[in-house]
Amino acid sequence: MVAFPSRRAVLAGLATVPLLSAGVLRAAEPDLSALRDMTGGTAPIGPDERARRLARAQELMRAAGLGAVLIEPGSSMRYFTGVAWSRSERPTLAVLPREGAPLIVTPFFEEPSVRQTLAIPAEVRVWQEDGNALARVADWLKERRLATLPIGIEETTRVFIPADLARVAPDARQVSANPVVRGCRMIKTPAELALMQVATDVTIAAYRWLASRIEGGMTGAEIGALMNAATRKLGGDPEFALALVGPAAALPHGSREVQRIAAGQILLMDCGCAVQGYQSDVSRTWVPKGAATAEQRRVWDQVARGQQLAFSAARAGATAGSVDDAVRAFYTGLGYGPDYRLPGLSHRTGHGIGLDGHEPVNLVRGETTRLAPGMCFSDEPGLYLPGRFGVRLEDCFHVTADGPRWFSTPPVSIDAPLG
Repeated sequence: MVAFPSRRAVLAGLATVPLLSAGVLRAAEPDLSALRDMTGGTAPIGPDERARRLARAQELMRAAGLGAVLIEPGSSMRYFTGVAWSRSERPTLAVLPREGAPLIVTPFFEEPSVRQTLAIPAEVRVWQEDGNALARVADWLKERRLATLPIGIEETTRVFIPADLARVAPDARQVSANPVVRGCRMIKTPAELALMQVATDVTIAAYRWLASRIEGGMTGAEIGALMNAATRKLGGDPEFALALVGPAAALPHGSREVQRIAAGQILLMDCGCAVQGYQSDVSRTWVPKGAATAEQRRVWDQVARGQQLAFSAARAGATAGSVDDAVRAFYTGLGYGPDYRLPGLSHRTGHGIGLDGHEPVNLVRGETTRLAPGMCFSDEPGLYLPGRFGVRLEDCFHVTADGPRWFSTPPVSIDAPLG
């Protein structure tokens, strides 16, 4: 999948602002006694589904003329093999062949740990500290008579991996694995959709718990800490909890300047969690203290209309870019922009979502991929007025043959951000 920076990484630098001592205590030790784990009944991805994933990948490999696909640790490795591992200078790799069981290559001393999450039948080969992981891959390709066929490289793979493979397997032509990996991962199954629904339900429940607990003087970091605490108690793994106050809301991913809740100030929140790896992404904008101004209401209503226009345009068979076009044309007609200029919509209308918070493809100008049932996207056409405030409403949906379906229901009023 495309190597988008994670939302967690983007926001990590914004979480270092100082907090009031009282706010720290309030955020660190909230009363969560009314919350219950919502994830206990979720079904994990089972062996039958994993077998179907491999079968689909092998079908796509044969259609594309590939001999195998090489994958590094990350969401794609987890998707196909279950292995939850991290990247380091010592490669752990998965190789999916066009026929038969996959190969896992890992350092000798890591093998027991890697096997703990391996969820499919696979051959495991190890390499020693004075050895080479790609040499083990090359040997296996030769044994399987795949070394002369094109090898698909998963798109987030670090460059030294294919470079080393080219050295030890010079006859293996390297090509993009996108037709295989994207061809599988972009279309979610009912089991995946169910996990994404639970993750979204957790995020909405955390928002509902949080909303009445926001106090004047709170910082964005304090509010985000409360959101994460509620999310954990509800059973989700927090991925991000961005809370932007007043002028900071005009910056889509926030500011290092400390802003505090005050009467009449916009609060823009962008939060998500994971349930068994599958993610949610929900944004809400409202005025927690005092009344919204006429201008805040007007911009909020415009964004709500833009979000619905995107949803209506997201029909199976439409190009992903056409969804962005529909929103941008509406905003231009209102006097925003044009294009990505401010005040207006400075980012794409939405992004793919699943095991990653941001997955291909995007709802962005020029994207020609056609929407198909099972694809999942965020819908977040915000409007940003530099130096003043911003509004973003974000809900995710999945495409069906009968039209898109929401994971969470968008709000209808700035006064009722959670319905």
